[in-house]
Amino acid sequence: MDIIKELAGELQIREEQAQAAVTLIDEGNTIPFIARYRKEKTGALNDEVLRNLYERLQYLRNLEEKKTQVIHAIEEQGKLTKELENMILAATTLVAVDDLYRPYRPKKRTRAMMAKEKGLEPLANIILLQQTEKSVEEEARAFVDAEKGVETIDDAIAGAKDIIAETVADRSDYRKSIREWTMREGYLAVKAKDEKAESVYEMYYDFREPLSKMTGHRVLAVNRGEKEKYLTVKVDAPAPQIEHALCKTMIQDADSSTGRVLKEAIIDGYTRLIAPAIERDIRNELTETAQSGAITVFGKNLKQLLMQPPIKGQTVLGWDPAFRTGCKLAVVDPTGKVLDTVVVYPTAPQFKVDEAKRTVHRLIKKYHITLISVGNGTASRESEQVITELIKEIPEKVSYVIVNEAGASVYSASKLATEEFPEFDVGQRSATSIARRLQDPLAELVKIEPKAIGVGQYQHDMNQKKLEETLHGVVEDCVNKVGVDLNTASVSLLSYISGVSKTVAKNIVAYREANGVFHSREELKKVSKLGPKAFLQCAGFLRISDGVNPLDNTGVHPESYAAAEKLLSRMGYEKEELAAKGAVHLKKRILDVNGLAEELEIGALTLQDIIDELEKPGRDPRNDMPKPVLRTDVLEMKDLKEGMVIKGNVLNVIDFGAFVEIGLHQYVLVHISQMSDRYIKHPLEVVSVGDVVDVQVLSVDLKKKRIQLSMKIRK
Repeated sequence: MDIIKELAGELQIREEQAQAAVTLIDEGNTIPFIARYRKEKTGALNDEVLRNLYERLQYLRNLEEKKTQVIHAIEEQGKLTKELENMILAATTLVAVDDLYRPYRPKKRTRAMMAKEKGLEPLANIILLQQTEKSVEEEARAFVDAEKGVETIDDAIAGAKDIIAETVADRSDYRKSIREWTMREGYLAVKAKDEKAESVYEMYYDFREPLSKMTGHRVLAVNRGEKEKYLTVKVDAPAPQIEHALCKTMIQDADSSTGRVLKEAIIDGYTRLIAPAIERDIRNELTETAQSGAITVFGKNLKQLLMQPPIKGQTVLGWDPAFRTGCKLAVVDPTGKVLDTVVVYPTAPQFKVDEAKRTVHRLIKKYHITLISVGNGTASRESEQVITELIKEIPEKVSYVIVNEAGASVYSASKLATEEFPEFDVGQRSATSIARRLQDPLAELVKIEPKAIGVGQYQHDMNQKKLEETLHGVVEDCVNKVGVDLNTASVSLLSYISGVSKTVAKNIVAYREANGVFHSREELKKVSKLGPKAFLQCAGFLRISDGVNPLDNTGVHPESYAAAEKLLSRMGYEKEELAAKGAVHLKKRILDVNGLAEELEIGALTLQDIIDELEKPGRDPRNDMPKPVLRTDVLEMKDLKEGMVIKGNVLNVIDFGAFVEIGLHQYVLVHISQMSDRYIKHPLEVVSVGDVVDVQVLSVDLKKKRIQLSMKIRK
């Protein structure tokens, strides 16, 4: 297989782009570095395409390695033909290679093997050839041998049928055809183990859906219900049609003696050997596809959450809600420094509401708090009620935001949190994290294991290795897209920077603590274990705001400094102007980008990036994202009227809709059918986590506490 050609076809890119990307990856360059600083070589492939390319590259290389192993194994048995070798080399999936290898793979003792040991293979061949004038019983009489364990004619025929059944089952072309047929026309049939048992899987207690139409979230839900022993699941294949097709293909005369025996063997081969294996294959394929889709959704949601704009310049009160143990509060200044912590008890069972209000008001006045960040966990809505009442009662202008607190408890009990706040208990750390994730979501959320952030579905049912790899890649892309301040970044943040390992990240912080702030990117070369290769990969993503060289506060890579300085000089700018206001209107002054790029001896794409960076040094791409809705009051369900249009924050996107926070005591699902006037396959086509959307109230059921919302606004 030509891997480069295959990659280019799958990803719909040019072969030279695929080749360049593979070469750069093999040289040890990271995806963020290739995407940002090697655009000329790859034709500006973005990080998403590059990660897909990397994943497929690994799969295809594993496939080629598997082919080599299989060919060698069959060759050692002396059974490799040129035709078989070509079929293996032409296979495009691991399943196809396994099908071809199946007849030659060492097996545990099967019924067919035992029949062959009894000398019954010639009889099986006679039946398969269908050329004898005798009956099968007459042919079988010659194979009766008590010493070999074949005591009767029936024993001989039964053994021959076992050999034929395995021969049929080992045919790779039959298995491929049956697998495709079953997938195309089969059904997934789900039943309840106990119809009277109450569970979240009741909609699947009598469920039947074509395999070709099974959605990912249903596959994962059914799998979980089966695992928890509420459901039984089986694949209903079009067995009669498959058996008829097999018999028609293999049997010359159905009424002959050999034809009748052959039919029995074929049906046995299908029902006993092929069908169960195909069912396993299809269930695995459905699960892998569903998991892959769910991981993709999780990754996109995580990216949107990490790329939410930071809320700068405000002192924030982090509020970790709870009942029995009280609500933990932490006051965090605009730089992320914790100024104060306290516990209040406005919720059950204490209900010390007035006392809690006085405490919070005192903190607001003392620290000039303008924003309260409330976690969305247990007692969140009860806390929100207290906060909105207080906001109405006090003269100070204060807003609040409900934030996704997923992972805060994981972080607060971690070794990292203990090192960061040794004097705090887990509640104080959690409240601090809730405040900081509003001030700078990216800097705070990188401290938490990505899958614990909880912006997906069924994450515990997925391939954990693939999930972790995907989410790590998402975090890495986000951190490098934003860039980090070299003089304030934590070890957690630095360790996601291109080319920076955990050890090097610790060494950067240790150097900073021992020598003071970095004054230039060049100083990075003094950090232990940060060699030339690592410097090349990381330097462009690390920023120094008050350094000796203004270019160190841009995304311009040091390898392009000479070109950037020539550009500034050529266009009449002083380098020192960058720190104050940037190279204002630089883009407008350049009439011929390609000609200028040639003059500066750099690529046009690189020049375009340099121009963007020089115009807005220190630019944060997150500022282009929608900011969360700041609230001062809470809605009650009774306040909602049919037709009302409200603004909401998208908190999570799943396969069948999105959960939206509209200021109620609950989050409301907007179903996929109510998200767009056009047909969409997935909610991510129209919304992302962190989006601010207008939703219209379709209906309100106060008794059942149900609300229907739509994004299809009708006047």
